[in-house]
Amino acid sequence: MKYADLHLHTAFSDGTYTPEELVSEGLKTGLSAVAVTDHDTVYGIEPALEAGKKKDMEVLPGIELTVEDGGREVHLLGYLLDHKNKELINKLEVLKEYRVARIYKMVKKLEGLGLELDPKIVFDIAGNGTVGRLHLARAMVKEGLIGFTGEAFYRYIGDRGPAYVCGFRLPPVEAIRLIRGAGGIPVLAHPYTLGNDELIPKFVEYGLMGLEVYYPEHTRAMTKSYLELAEKYHLLVTGGSDCHGNAKPEVRIGSVSIPYELVTLLKEAKNRV
Repeated sequence: MKYADLHLHTAFSDGTYTPEELVSEGLKTGLSAVAVTDHDTVYGIEPALEAGKKKDMEVLPGIELTVEDGGREVHLLGYLLDHKNKELINKLEVLKEYRVARIYKMVKKLEGLGLELDPKIVFDIAGNGTVGRLHLARAMVKEGLIGFTGEAFYRYIGDRGPAYVCGFRLPPVEAIRLIRGAGGIPVLAHPYTLGNDELIPKFVEYGLMGLEVYYPEHTRAMTKSYLELAEKYHLLVTGGSDCHGNAKPEVRIGSVSIPYELVTLLKEAKNRV
């Protein structure tokens, strides 16, 4: 049996592995294919593809777009897309600006809660990667404001936290159109985070093509429910670990994987995009 992990992040967003290290780690775990799905950037794809060729590991180009629906943060995965598509690249530059502005807003909210943090520390940790909440959490740990990154999310910057800011402005319908326009397959990431499965048929109307059914935080009941929804709406099934390297050491590459047959179905579906 061949297996794939289709939800992985590199240092080009909020992971810690370089693309080359990601490929090497995938090989160590016995995977046959991996997908690079960095947040709102495609710059990790090319070096991962090159590393995959050298080490005989199949690398699927992907992305994880952050969008906003009624003030709710939604993540959409895009698979097998043209990562050099000009419209996609231009939109990602805009999202990069949103992300920077968002960090300043969240730092301001933390200040209102009595937690002083220099935004520069966050940006230094992010380096050349797209900056996000995990970088902010790591900065808070570094400055001794919290004990570990998970604490930042459940006390301050989680989706319902007092210092949370959404502010991405890209609606799901536009993100799905963007992915499909770049020849990719749009898939709803970790659907349990929506808290409302009734949104799924709405996204299907927009052109959604798949559900991330297999995910570390999905219970067996959730997995079963999403498999049924995928069948009901004729959606592709994907899954992955959402590994971020040492930034989330408890989530290891390959800890959630899918049979390679599901990758084959993704490739066949690409012809319908």
